[in-house]
Amino acid sequence: MTPDAAGCYGGRVAHPLIGVTTSVTVGKDLERAYVNSAYLAAVQAAGGVPVPLPPQLDERSLSALAERLDGLLLTGGGDLDPVLFGEPPHPTLSEVAPARDRLEITLVRRFMEARRPILAICRGIQVLNVALGGSLYQDVGSDPGTEIQHQQPAPREQPTHEVKVAPESLLARVLGTDALEVNSLHHQAVKALGRGLHAVAFAPDGIVEGVELDDPDSSRFVLGVQWHPEELVGRDQAARRLFRAFVDASRK
Repeated sequence: MTPDAAGCYGGRVAHPLIGVTTSVTVGKDLERAYVNSAYLAAVQAAGGVPVPLPPQLDERSLSALAERLDGLLLTGGGDLDPVLFGEPPHPTLSEVAPARDRLEITLVRRFMEARRPILAICRGIQVLNVALGGSLYQDVGSDPGTEIQHQQPAPREQPTHEVKVAPESLLARVLGTDALEVNSLHHQAVKALGRGLHAVAFAPDGIVEGVELDDPDSSRFVLGVQWHPEELVGRDQAARRLFRAFVDASRK
């Protein structure tokens, strides 16, 4: 079967366009948007085409791109501004980027309304939660407090703690397991859940490590994970399965 003019096979997109959000740094003389290459490699290995989405996009550019995207990947990065969930800043708050917050929350709401797939990673799960009205722990080490190192000193590609996944969840079906070892590189974490989200994965200390949409339409793909599967695809089948499922959902 050959693709049609839109690059589709029998109504399915051959190589779906995946919007990939970027980090941003602002220095004295330079503003830069960037994304870790592991995200791009993982999307491409799963059959998708990554399209970086920097916070510098204006409304016209963002709208033009969003209409063409088949899936949204929310990436890791700095802390969300707690003003978004009605709290004062914690003393350890860092790398806040209001322009990125605004862009990603706008994208979540657009993709939710359009019922298109979302995969939210690390900061991404937090953005997804806040965009839907949830809140965050601003510093997991002190609130709620834990003995697990959620900002691991080990290399990014090295798993450091276990996660248990609800056996009947979409996330467990996608990963192919209800228990796995993950890496941990986050400062904030999900506290009160956003509208429609269901917590389906947990670290041993009770920190939420996975959420999905509590929706009777089982064909919808909206998943968030607190770890960094893009760093694990070279060694971990569950990580590869997650990206393949996301890209496959985006083909539809």
